Amino acid sequence: MARKRRRRSVARRNALLGGAAVAALLVAEAWARVWPYVVGVAGVGAVGVAAWWMWRTDRLARGADRRWRAEEALRLGRRSLAEVDALSWQDFERYVAELCRRDGCTDVTVTGRSGDLGADVAATLPDGRRLVVQCKHYAPHRTVPSGDVQKFIGTAWLHHRADAAAFVATRRFSNAALALAVRHRILAVHRDLLGQWDTGTPLLALYPLNGTAQGPRPTR
Repeated sequence: MARKRRRRSVARRNALLGGAAVAALLVAEAWARVWPYVVGVAGVGAVGVAAWWMWRTDRLARGADRRWRAEEALRLGRRSLAEVDALSWQDFERYVAELCRRDGCTDVTVTGRSGDLGADVAATLPDGRRLVVQCKHYAPHRTVPSGDVQKFIGTAWLHHRADAAAFVATRRFSNAALALAVRHRILAVHRDLLGQWDTGTPLLALYPLNGTAQGPRPTR
């Protein structure tokens, strides 16, 4: 009885070994046929993964570079009001022109000469309208007088045919000058609004603040 059980056990073991050997031969034979395809698929997959990784890395790098360039351009385009005060009147006009370009204006020109009838800077707004800017770089003790605003009103609309007009000054406006500008749709960019424009607020976004937020002291 014990011998029969041993013979059966040996027979099952031999059958399993034989089956395993046959299976190994079949797998080996099949592998010999399919391995080029398996390797090819694996290679294509590896190339695809590498290409995706390179594309993603390049995209991230380009995005980071664009953000850095935008931040750097904004940083270089900003000046402290103390730096603005140190500009000559010619450089101040060019500085205002730079801000117009930053806001998307095109055809920006700086006259830089006498007899310009108030059009120190002229430009085309992003929506196609004509913008005329009067620039005044005043001494610290000055305020914008109503007479200067009155002269600009007469030339901006009638002579230059402007669609939008701004009077940009390094100092505050007198109460009469500010009221006159607001009444005649002139954007009065006094010192405080100039600081906001300088630090990124678009020029046309200052219109709702026209006549407000003006510092109380001429030397501010």
